[in-house]
This record gives sequence, structure tokens and C-alpha cells, in this order.
Amino acid sequence: MTPETRTVIFRAMIRFGHLLALAALVSAWAQPTAAQDTFHRPIRLVVGFTAGGTTDFVARLLADRMRIALGQNAVVENKAGANGAIAAEYVAKSEADGSTLFFTTVGAVAINPALRDQLPYDPIKDFAPVGLAVFNSTMLVVNAAMQINSARELVALAKTKPVSIGVTGLGAISHLGLELFQSAAGVKFQPVPYRGASQALADLLGGQLDGLFGDVPTIMSQVRAGKLKALAATSRERSDIFPDVPTFVEQGFADTVADQWAGTLAPASTAPAVIAKLNGAFNAALTDPDVRAKLIQSGVTPSPGSPEDFGRYLRDEVARWGKLIRAKGIKAE
Repeated sequence: MTPETRTVIFRAMIRFGHLLALAALVSAWAQPTAAQDTFHRPIRLVVGFTAGGTTDFVARLLADRMRIALGQNAVVENKAGANGAIAAEYVAKSEADGSTLFFTTVGAVAINPALRDQLPYDPIKDFAPVGLAVFNSTMLVVNAAMQINSARELVALAKTKPVSIGVTGLGAISHLGLELFQSAAGVKFQPVPYRGASQALADLLGGQLDGLFGDVPTIMSQVRAGKLKALAATSRERSDIFPDVPTFVEQGFADTVADQWAGTLAPASTAPAVIAKLNGAFNAALTDPDVRAKLIQSGVTPSPGSPEDFGRYLRDEVARWGKLIRAKGIKAE
């Protein structure tokens, strides 16, 4: 090999080396962007209640289906307490990589801010909406033996004698639904707060209560068994589970709308690409025929949608419930 040939080869090798180095540099620059919508850890859906309830059931059902859409393990982690506030604070302060999500109900993010002083999180500023998941209606029910067949008839009765109505906690969505009903009807009931639904149901069935505001999963089996009678639903439209039960609005009680709902939030600075991928996975689960059937059987209605729609809805809910709670002077238990 002549000296001239060696020089040409040497220079070519230098140029090739530069190209390799440039390619490596471009790859390094591109890597974070490519990884933004890739999950390197199991996804945790943090639920603010103990295992076994409706919210926990829905979260576990969706997590199981999301494994297929994301190719990543998804698990449910229960952090109960303070009506979801403990779980909310935990997620708000978690790393914003899409691996830790808050599967929340209306209470923690739309009711707590007005009900509790000095919350360690802001429901709007500290979270990025991923998507709404499910709705379930709150129903006004009475003992089946009671000679009352509509919300209007119950109002008429309350104008003649005291009528006791159970709610599942001060500031709970059932309590707020009762407050809206009273205002719309121009009548006062006797609210009886409980620390959950089981004792309230027992008292209603036993005749110690005249009525109860309870969500569909809570009252569903007793209504179907003929032991309770559903008079009205607080949803804007009739429940898919009980389509024969008219809404309060249909019966002339405007603004008596108090839906229980669950949706998913991520820490505020989570990348839009991650939010989009998570939203797609949740919506795939919510539209899966088998998942939908199981959700409806449990008493909830699947409600897939976009992060933007959920964000607008959340802001409206925070404003609406905050206004009512302050106007009525409701305080947390």
C-alpha cells in the first residue's frame, strides 16, 4: 500500500468517526423525547379508600385491562383517610413520570377544598387531568312499605310532619344532593349523617329512617329485591342501571344534580405525551365490552373522554361544590 493510499484511508476513517460521534450525539439528544411516553416502572393507581369498595373495584378492573394497552404492569395502591386527602397529597408530591396516578372520586378534589382548611394540595394546580372514568347516580330511596312514590310526594309529606333522610357523611355527595333538593323544594328535611352506608341502609330497612340518599352501588341490590323504592336520581340523565327512575330535574327540582364520579389525575408537570398515552389506555379499558359489562353490573356507568374535557369538568365541580358548601356553612366531621 502506497503512502498516498494510506493517507486517503486514514482521512476517510476520521470522517467516518466524526459521523459516528454525531449520530451518537443526535441519539442522546433524542432519547429523552422518545422516553417521555415510555413507562419504565409499574403504574400505580392510588385509591384514597380501603380495598373492597366500589372505587377500589373499578380501579382494579381498569388496571388489569391497562396492562394490555400499555405493555406495562399496573397495580392499585390503597391510601385511605381524610376522604381521599392522604392519597391526593401523596400523588401530588410524586415524581411526574406517569407511574403514580390518583384514581379519585369527587370528594377529594372537588369537595375537600371547600370542606377542609389548609389542604396540602390544590386540586387544579397540583394535578394534570388524565380522564374521567365512571359516573354513578345518587338516588333518593325509601322503604318499599312507605306509601310514597315520587320525590314530589315526599316533599308534600315533609310539609305535614318531620321526615328524616339519611346521608353518608357531612359534606358527602349524598349530603350535598339533599341540600340541593331542600333548596329546590322549599322544604326542610331532618338530615341524619352516618359514617358510611351500611348502618344507614340497616336503619332505613328497619324503619328508623324515612329515606336515604345513597349511590347506585349502595342501594342497587335492595331496590332490585323490592325492599327499597327509588324515588329520584340526582344525575342529569336517567341512570343506565335504573332507567325507570326519573331524575329530580324531571320532577321539577332544578339544579338537584349531584353525581358521584371517579377519574384519574397525574402530578401537575407530567409530560403531555405521557398524559395522552395514559388517557388512551384508560379509554381502551372503558370501551372494552367485557370491562363495560362488569362496570355496569357493579352499578357504575363508563364515561371515557379526553383530558381536556375532564379538566373543564373538574374546574366546574370545584367551583360548584365550593359555592354550595360555603353558602350552607358545611364543615368537615
